[in-house]
Amino acid sequence: MARDNERLARAQEEPIVGGLPDVPGIGVAMRLTPGLGVHLRGLADEVLVNDYPGATLRRHEREMLATAVSAANDCFFCMDSHGAFAAALLERESATHLEPLIDVIKTGASDGLDAKMRALLHIARTVRDQPRQLGQADVRAAITAGATDADVQLAILIASAFSMYNRLVDGFRARTAPSPEAYRERAAEIAEHGYSAAPPPVLSAEGG
Repeated sequence: MARDNERLARAQEEPIVGGLPDVPGIGVAMRLTPGLGVHLRGLADEVLVNDYPGATLRRHEREMLATAVSAANDCFFCMDSHGAFAAALLERESATHLEPLIDVIKTGASDGLDAKMRALLHIARTVRDQPRQLGQADVRAAITAGATDADVQLAILIASAFSMYNRLVDGFRARTAPSPEAYRERAAEIAEHGYSAAPPPVLSAEGG
């Protein structure tokens, strides 16, 4: 309930920087210059969508890592949008029974996830908070649980990229939705097309 109230309060805030594009969330940064749009969307594709050599993580698992990092950074736009994207991918994989895990991840927990994902979530959250606290024991635990070196690399890349995305959104106080449901339509487009190739977003469901 406390987080729902915080989400509603956040949705009522106005941007604190003048001259921003009239779009919500990370779309603000993406539309400041054409190049920023290309590179920010391209980075999202590289860490969340495109094949990564040696990785075993599926797309919904990558989105779960992005959701976890964003939740730990209290970035409601990124937490809710990427949670919705993870749910849309689970629907495409006929694995909707796993959707409740997205809400678990938003609380900062890892209950119900397999050992590999728990270890990778720990790595991602550590990198988000105190990257120098990540140790060889954390990496070994992930490898022992079934992760590859490439999976660990992706967890670090996602944690680092989304700490940047989260700070862009909240640094500008970019507008965000009062409910996670606002991202559902955009989520279907992301699941189908990825970030760079998706159709232009509508105002209420900009994905980032």
